[in-house]
Amino acid sequence: MTMKYVAASRGSKLALRQTGLVIDELTGIRPTDQFEIISIKTKGDVDPRPLFSMDRKGLFEKEVNDSVLNRHADFGVHSLKDIPTDLHPDLFIAAVPKRAKPNDVVVSKKKVKLATLTKGSKVGTSSLRRAIQILQRNPSLDVVPIRGNVETRINKSLNGIFDAVVLAEAGLIRLGMQDVIVERLDVRNFLPAPGQGAMAIICRRDNLKMVTLLQKIEHKPSRRCVEAERALMRGINAGCRFPVGALAEHSNQAKTIQLSVKAMSTDRKKSIKMKLTGKASNPTQLGYEASRWLIQNGIEDIASGWRDALNSWNII
Repeated sequence: MTMKYVAASRGSKLALRQTGLVIDELTGIRPTDQFEIISIKTKGDVDPRPLFSMDRKGLFEKEVNDSVLNRHADFGVHSLKDIPTDLHPDLFIAAVPKRAKPNDVVVSKKKVKLATLTKGSKVGTSSLRRAIQILQRNPSLDVVPIRGNVETRINKSLNGIFDAVVLAEAGLIRLGMQDVIVERLDVRNFLPAPGQGAMAIICRRDNLKMVTLLQKIEHKPSRRCVEAERALMRGINAGCRFPVGALAEHSNQAKTIQLSVKAMSTDRKKSIKMKLTGKASNPTQLGYEASRWLIQNGIEDIASGWRDALNSWNII
C-alpha cells in the first residue's frame, strides 16, 4: 500500500535541501511511498538580531516542531545543533542520519587563510564560539557578527563587504557550494559546535509507524556521538550565549567515544579544555562526566565573563 508522508522544514534553502536528502534516503527504503515538504518560517529566519542575543530555545525549530506536535506533519528535519536539549515530552529525535563533516571553513574573495589575513581585516561569523577561535588564530582581525542564510553570508564575502566569513562545511557541501571554500579548519584546534554537521529528525513518540521507518536511516555511531555532545551541554546548562566547542569521535574498533571540549574567556587569557574517553554504549554518561569535570575546573567563571560581553557587537 502506498503511503503519503508530510515533512516539515524551515524555509531556508539549506533546510529544504536537508529535508530533501532525508526524503531521498526514505524513498530508497520505501520507493512506492510519497513525501510532501511543507516550508515553515521560524523565529530565527525573520528576527534580524545576532543569534547570540536571542533566547536559543525555539529559535530555528519551534514552529517546525509545533507542526509535528499538532499532527500537521509526520516529521521535521533540523540541523541538530539548532535543537534545544529539552524537547516537548511528546516529541523526540527519532533518527540521526550519518553525520557530515563537522569542520568550520573559511570563505574569502582574497583566497587567504585566517592566519595570513592582514591586520584589521573584517571577518564575519554568526557564532561566538567561532569568533573567539578566529581571534585566537589571528588577534589582529576585526570579527563582526553576520546574519542571513548561507548564500547571503557567502556573497557578503565574495562581494567585498567582508574580507572573509567562517561557516560550517556541512552546509556548503549540502548546497553544492564547496568550491568557494578557501580553508578547512582542523577540528582538533578549531572545535565545532556540539552537533555540528549532523541532522536530526523529530517525530511524535506515538507515531510508531513513522518512527519505525525513520529509524531505518539511523546511523548509530553518529547518534552516539551527538548524544555525548548534547549530554555535555545539558550538564553545563549551555546554549548559544556561551561559546563551547565540542566534538565526540567514535572508534568502531575500540568501541569507545572520545569527547573533546574547549571554552575560552572573552580576552582569550583563560581557557579550559579537556578530552575524555568512554564506552560507546553509554555516550550520555560520557557527556555528563565531562560536564562535571568542566564545572569542577571553573567553566562557570568563563561563562560569567561572556554573559557580560554579549551586547558589545554591532550587526552587519
